[in-house]
Amino acid sequence: MLQRIIDGISASTGATVRLTSLAAGAALALFITTGFLCAAAFISVLQTYGPVQACLAGAGIFFLLTLAAAGSYWGYKREMRKRARIAAERAAKSAASSMLADPMLLATGLQIVRAIGIKRPLPILAIGGVALGIMASRAGASDEASAEPAE
Repeated sequence: MLQRIIDGISASTGATVRLTSLAAGAALALFITTGFLCAAAFISVLQTYGPVQACLAGAGIFFLLTLAAAGSYWGYKREMRKRARIAAERAAKSAASSMLADPMLLATGLQIVRAIGIKRPLPILAIGGVALGIMASRAGASDEASAEPAE
């Protein structure tokens, strides 16, 4: 279990470093390109309309770039939340199924049943099963409610 946690952390760290370096390279190239485009647009508008309109055109270009960057960031953030939720659901399902498929757990359960008998703990097991079902249904409902946390 500890190895799985370590592997998950190292994988997410590696992915974060790669994405950060790609984003830094793209941001630098975008900055240089934007600088040249803004200079060209500024000179063109300055020659045609004057200095005030040229400054307003430059502000408009940067405003549009800011909106595009914010939209892509929010889209990426939503995608990551969705992937994390799906991964958590898969991990919860696999953990529950692996516990029931464990041969040592089944052998221990059979030994306990042989030692105590089946008629005495049957009502307790039935109540425990109902409680487990209620807890599982409430856990699914709270996960769906907390899928969109407030910011």
